[in-house]
Amino acid sequence: MRNPLSDRIVTIPPSGIRKFFDIVSEMKDAISLGVGEPDFDTPWHIREEGIYSLEKGRTFYTSNAGLKELKVEICSYLNRRFGVFYDPDHEVMVTVGGSEAIDVALRAMLDPGDEVLIPQPSYVSYVPCTILANGVPVIIELEEKDEFKLTPEKLLEKITPKTKVLVLPFPNNPTGAVMVKEELEKIAEIVVEKDLFIISDEIYAELTYGGEHTTIAALPGMKERTVLINGFSKSYAMTGWRLGYAAAPRLILEQMLKIHQFAIMCAPTTSQYAAIAALRDGDKDVQAMRESYDQRRRYLKHAFEEMGLECFEPYGAFYMFPSIKRFGMTSDEFATRLLREEKVAVVPGTAFGDCGEGFLRVSYAYSLKNLKEALSRISRFVNKLDGKA
Repeated sequence: MRNPLSDRIVTIPPSGIRKFFDIVSEMKDAISLGVGEPDFDTPWHIREEGIYSLEKGRTFYTSNAGLKELKVEICSYLNRRFGVFYDPDHEVMVTVGGSEAIDVALRAMLDPGDEVLIPQPSYVSYVPCTILANGVPVIIELEEKDEFKLTPEKLLEKITPKTKVLVLPFPNNPTGAVMVKEELEKIAEIVVEKDLFIISDEIYAELTYGGEHTTIAALPGMKERTVLINGFSKSYAMTGWRLGYAAAPRLILEQMLKIHQFAIMCAPTTSQYAAIAALRDGDKDVQAMRESYDQRRRYLKHAFEEMGLECFEPYGAFYMFPSIKRFGMTSDEFATRLLREEKVAVVPGTAFGDCGEGFLRVSYAYSLKNLKEALSRISRFVNKLDGKA
């Protein structure tokens, strides 16, 4: 029999996150600090709207791009919060999570051989989605000394005549790094000068702790060069509802929508009705969750300092990225031993790119009770490595 598989997909490794959670699922009394999922229930008024939509029999397909009412609310939100205006009829589409938006954006924009600049450490989907879209991923290695921000110097080093797209993953998963307006302005100048396009993944836009989030799409000359991706999973604790969106120039969005039509048809109808309620009445819920995450963020930072684990202060998302270089172990070795010996699961930094070696991703999207117990176990493990236990 001939090989039934695509050579391209076979060469793509599985996510580096998964193996630890396959073990955790079968390990009694294990605590996971690895999943990027809010521990809050979806706010009741949002769930209620989803329930109401089912009771009213709203179980039909929506238009491919999504409910007009939802697209209007998305545009209102983006204008109100970030100062960028989009036309709900031609510049916004509703997707199955932010992940689908990333995938269709790359497929709509790339020809074979086009290069995509991907700052790392970053979300695990950018590289495989680039490869599946026949693009060439070019890694920009971010450094702790720069607080894992993209600098103009690092960007310029990697641009070639084949460069077409820059992925901008801020606020960042896994590092928690953010980029402020003044820093984005310098990146924008280069993007315009080199005639590039941006895919800006802003799924953690509402989870910033040192000031308001800025979208690069709001800067002069950037809206027409940017695909802005966001969603409801992180801000509104709606991971299982699988709902995101893309806002982009009409020229790009029409082609993204074509792929979405053939592959997906439309995002889940119930989720779309719930999302309308989230955008209209969810600001207080977002604020309450953000305040809780900020409390946990400060608690973890202090706990790591007491353990002697170096960790720069993250101002976005809900992750810490402590360094474990002083122990002379790889990130994978440290995470594996921590799981086996103390039953705490974290993610090796290398799951997010080779330059994540020597770091761990620790999520604080968990209750303080679980965090305290997990940190107690981590402290015991660190003391053992230091010969103090």
